[in-house]
Amino acid sequence: MNIADTTGGTAGPLTLRPGDPGYDEEIAGFQTGFAQRPAVVLAASSADDVLAAVRYAATEHLPIGVQATGHGLPGASEGGVVVTTKRMDGVTVDAGARTVRVEAGVRWGQVVAAAEPYGLAPLNGSAPSVGAVSYTLSGGLPILAREFGYAADHVRSLDLVTADGRLRHVTRESEPDLYWALLGGGHGFGIVTELEIGLVPVRTLYGGSVSFDGRQTGPAALLRAYEKWTRTVPDGLTSSFAAVPYPDIPALPPHLRGRYVVSVRVAYTGADGPELTAPIRGFGPVLADTLREMPYAESRTVHSDPDFPHAYYGDSAVLGELDVAGAGEVLARTGPDAGGPMCVVQINHLGGALARPAPNSVPYRDGRFLVRLLTAGDREQARAVLDPAFALLADVTLGRARGFAFGAGDRTEGFYDAGTRKRLAGLKSRYDPASLFRDDFGVSACR
Repeated sequence: MNIADTTGGTAGPLTLRPGDPGYDEEIAGFQTGFAQRPAVVLAASSADDVLAAVRYAATEHLPIGVQATGHGLPGASEGGVVVTTKRMDGVTVDAGARTVRVEAGVRWGQVVAAAEPYGLAPLNGSAPSVGAVSYTLSGGLPILAREFGYAADHVRSLDLVTADGRLRHVTRESEPDLYWALLGGGHGFGIVTELEIGLVPVRTLYGGSVSFDGRQTGPAALLRAYEKWTRTVPDGLTSSFAAVPYPDIPALPPHLRGRYVVSVRVAYTGADGPELTAPIRGFGPVLADTLREMPYAESRTVHSDPDFPHAYYGDSAVLGELDVAGAGEVLARTGPDAGGPMCVVQINHLGGALARPAPNSVPYRDGRFLVRLLTAGDREQARAVLDPAFALLADVTLGRARGFAFGAGDRTEGFYDAGTRKRLAGLKSRYDPASLFRDDFGVSACR
């Protein structure tokens, strides 16, 4: 069957197969560590193109996935269809309603820039290059998470194509079950073509990071001080702890080459930010201090995530409480003197607005901390580092965060608690009985 047959005589999405000019470039993404070779790549420019792609896949009995920016992966794509949505980049702000409509390929940096002139901000994550839709469908942990909750908590409506070849407009009121499943359940129920998301009235924030030399002041001691400090802050203050062993290479600034940098990152909209964060500087001799009042448009500098494509493998654990001794041992086993591959550790302070109930399937709202480990190498090499590290935290682990399973989505256990998984499975049978969509609420969201 030709894809044009599903478009009612219109051109339909650009169709590429292995060996075609442009195929490799179309399927390439931010994540370079895992190659994809789908049988068909359909490059969508509109919701009608997505509709045609889904109808084609259903008629040909081919599994289908979706890719916007390629930060993650849509699972095993060999023999199937991948729809790329990067050309669907429309952003429309309604300042009066404090909402924004984003198409399937939009990146967060575009939304931040569009909302800023109105004194509004989206609940984006730390990296402006990440796709807004898949980030939100996996829950979405914003820079201001403890003040405003998950990004999924602020979705007003979703437009998507479901397995029956229908383009649906879904709200909490119109289709509450599908709304619940999509927000937290990811791409297993259809391909979302557009989201309407609530914005928050934020022009500026107090944020940045305070960094220490991890060899001069041990990371375990810094973590103990950080955990103690988190018990003193209000719910609206969001922070994380990060340990990064930088390689000694010319591409890095001289002050980072070969250093083991441990940082506390902060984002807060309250006027008392300087007073609340002052104790951080007492954790040890300060290597760098970037805490300041900043426009929200500069919030990306709080974490300063890499903005160039590269290879990585990562996993996570949502903790009911922070086992400081266990996490300290994780730092020891993943630090620069451990002898393994470079491993970045990040520990996010959860709670606050993240703990509030919401009509979606984002799990583990009682989590108090999120531990994220990121490394390079293939799956086998990475798991040799990550599995023993996460085992140290098993007694306090509630589950895993699917939005932070980078390349590790082949392991689906722990993404949801038993009740949430059971309800998602029932709705999957209802909306996609043939499992057309390969992201079966267990595979890492491709973003």
